[in-house]
Amino acid sequence: MATTKKPTPTTPRKTTKTEAAINAAAQTPDPEVVVNETPKITGPELKKKELIDTVVARSGVKKREVKPVVEAMLAILGETIADGRELNLAPMGKLKITRMKKTTKAHIITTRLRRNEQYQADAPDPLAQAAE
Repeated sequence: MATTKKPTPTTPRKTTKTEAAINAAAQTPDPEVVVNETPKITGPELKKKELIDTVVARSGVKKREVKPVVEAMLAILGETIADGRELNLAPMGKLKITRMKKTTKAHIITTRLRRNEQYQADAPDPLAQAAE
């Protein structure tokens, strides 16, 4: 009489902690590579007078009406940053305060500005549409 082996049910093998870590690492997506770019200065700094003139040119509103609005906006932005609050202003981007330091002559605030690619490349000018 010949004997045959009965198939034994196989139970899944328990994975060790090391194997679990390797499997988890294999399933995580690759990190995104960030390239640090040094800013290219394309012209002189933007002063308040030039900002007001640019807003007048793009909006078509008279300078005497634009100047108080721009000055009030700059004051509010300055106060908000001095209070340590973050700004999230759509075409400009999201401004985050990374460090604040008071010296005897100045209040130094280091910030980060994050902009979406779509706003940088092909965003329509919202002020140009208002004059039409």
